[in-house]
Amino acid sequence: MLKRALKLQKDGCPQLLVKGRAFPVKRNLYLVGFGKAWCDCLSYLTREMLLKPHSKIQVIEGAKNNLPDAEALKGALAIQELAEGLTADDLLLVLISGGGSALLPAPIPPILLKEKEKLTKMLASQGAAIQELNVVRKTLSLLKGGGLARLSYPAQVVSLILSDVIGDPLDIIASGPTAASSHTVQDCLQILTKYNLLHSLPKSVETVLSSSPTKPTAPEDFSHVCNIIIGSNRLALDEAKRQAEGLGYTTLVLSAAVCGDVGRVAIAQNSDRGRCTFTVQHKDGDS
Repeated sequence: MLKRALKLQKDGCPQLLVKGRAFPVKRNLYLVGFGKAWCDCLSYLTREMLLKPHSKIQVIEGAKNNLPDAEALKGALAIQELAEGLTADDLLLVLISGGGSALLPAPIPPILLKEKEKLTKMLASQGAAIQELNVVRKTLSLLKGGGLARLSYPAQVVSLILSDVIGDPLDIIASGPTAASSHTVQDCLQILTKYNLLHSLPKSVETVLSSSPTKPTAPEDFSHVCNIIIGSNRLALDEAKRQAEGLGYTTLVLSAAVCGDVGRVAIAQNSDRGRCTFTVQHKDGDS
């Protein structure tokens, strides 16, 4: 998906071509990435593109068990430092995928990483959905909720995104580090109230929540950002449908929105099995 989406045109004025859109490389091209998918991508980068001997690219492994840790914080702070030093002539390429929230922890002071980690664990143990987790995470983060894009201004920012969230909401995938947030501190407070956590928060979290903006980020503040989804559940289903039709099958995508705890969803689907029958009909008449 990365190879299909991205090309570097070196003839004349260098340009980065992303899904047919051209972004001039006026000065320096910088790369940052976070998420589980990019671990698999590193082998391709090593062979074909960037990670040559003495490469300037640094790889930091962290967030074991999908929870923020000291190594993930180290990587987040390195990305923050890079973003803050960019100029209007620079181009920042951002690779984002699932797991990016845990791999990009930069709590707003005075929140400590261990305090944010504890809150994340408490929400997850209560059954909070990924969307709810990410609303809380980005409210308490310097880089999430559009924070990385704001720090990168005035540089041009181009994000290539592998979505792991139903419906592909840009401000929820990896907690939306380069997208305008549609949520406010009130949304965060409602989630904490829903899971009975509002009155057991660390003092540092209370301090940050009390001073957080009450209005969503204005989209015009992100005119220097281009977010492009290169992989998602919907794109995978569309490709599977296309491949099946190429083999002569009549196809129907039943749903691109099945979500929830896998154990509960599986039980619910299984209980309906006796009442539902699905048939794939081949064009020559065979089922």
